[in-house]
Amino acid sequence: MNYIQNNFYKSEITSRIIKCAYNVHNELGNGFQEVIYQRALQYEFIVNNLIFEREKEMDIWYRGNKIGERRVDFLVDADIMVELKAMTELQPVHFAQLMNYIEAYKVKIGLLINFGANKIEIRRFIK
Repeated sequence: MNYIQNNFYKSEITSRIIKCAYNVHNELGNGFQEVIYQRALQYEFIVNNLIFEREKEMDIWYRGNKIGERRVDFLVDADIMVELKAMTELQPVHFAQLMNYIEAYKVKIGLLINFGANKIEIRRFIK
C-alpha cells in the first residue's frame, strides 16, 4: 500500500509514520489502552529509523506568558505532532484539540491516529 501523497509537506516522513501505525494496528487490532499502542508505535518508529520524541512536554503560551504545559504523544522530525487515541469513535472535540495543539506548539503537521475502532482511523492536518 502506498501512503505517500507527494503534494503534502514532509509527505515521505508522514507516510512512514502512517505505515508504522498500520503495522501496529494489523498486529494488535483494537481493544488495548492507548499506552500499549504508544509503546508499540515507539518500537515501529525505532525500527523504521524515524527521529522522534515520545511524550514530549511542550509549553502553552498566552500573550507571552507560559500558562501550562502539555505532553504530545510523539513529536517526529521536529515538526510533526502525532496524537494517539484508543476510542471506538473519534469525536469533533478530538479534531479541535489537535488543531489547537498544532497552533499552540507551532508545528506544521498533526496526525491524529485512533487505534480503538475496528479499522484504524488516521487524520492528517497541515497548518
